[in-house]
Amino acid sequence: MSRVGLVVVSHSAQLAAGVVEVAEQMAPNVTVVPAGGTADGGIGTNFDAVSAAIERADAGAGVVVLYDLGSARMVAEMAIELAENARLADAPLVEGAVAAAVSAEGEADTAAVAAAAEEATDPAAATEAARVDAEVVVTLTNTIGLHARPAAMVARAMTGLDATVTVHFGDASADGRSVLALMALGARCGDAVRVTASGPRAAEALRTFQDLAADNFGEGD
Repeated sequence: MSRVGLVVVSHSAQLAAGVVEVAEQMAPNVTVVPAGGTADGGIGTNFDAVSAAIERADAGAGVVVLYDLGSARMVAEMAIELAENARLADAPLVEGAVAAAVSAEGEADTAAVAAAAEEATDPAAATEAARVDAEVVVTLTNTIGLHARPAAMVARAMTGLDATVTVHFGDASADGRSVLALMALGARCGDAVRVTASGPRAAEALRTFQDLAADNFGEGD
C-alpha cells in the first residue's frame, strides 16, 4: 500500500532539507520532499519547485504540504490547486512534519495526516483521562530513552492498534500515538514509565510497548 507523501515548503533550502531529514528519521517508508528557497538559491519560495516536489512526493495516496511563513503558504496553495490529491496543513513546521510523518508511516490518509500535523501545536499537553483496562511499569534500558527514534517507534506501533495508550512519567502523561508528546516526557535511560491502556487490544498494546523496550527500541541495529 502506498503512503501519503509530505512536502516541506520553506524560505530556506537548508531549513527545508533539515526538517525533511528529521521527518525521515521518524518515518523511513514515507517520501518527504523539500521545496526551499528561490530558483537562484536565495531566500524565498518558488512555485515551480513546490509543484515539482508535490509530484515527486505523490506515490498514489496523496500529499500533505507544510510551510513555514505566510508567503510560503500562498505559493503552496497555488501549487495545491493544480495537484490532483494534495492538501495543506496549518501546523508548526518541524513539529507538524514529525507528527505527519509518523501518521503517514501508519498508512493514514491525507485527512488524518494533515490533522496529525495540525494537532502538534502543543506536544506537552496532558492527555484526557481515559478508562484503564491494564497497565505495566517499564524501565527504559536503551541509551537515549524515549527520544526521537524510540518515540516514533512507539507512536507507529500504537497507531496500528485498537487501543488507547497513555505513557506516564512523573506528573506528566503522553498519548502513546504522539511522538512529540512522548519526547516531551523527557524519560531517559534508567527511568521507569507507567503505561496504561484501554480498548479491545489494550493487552496487546502493552505487550508491544514491553517488547519494543526489551529490544532497546532497535538501538544498535
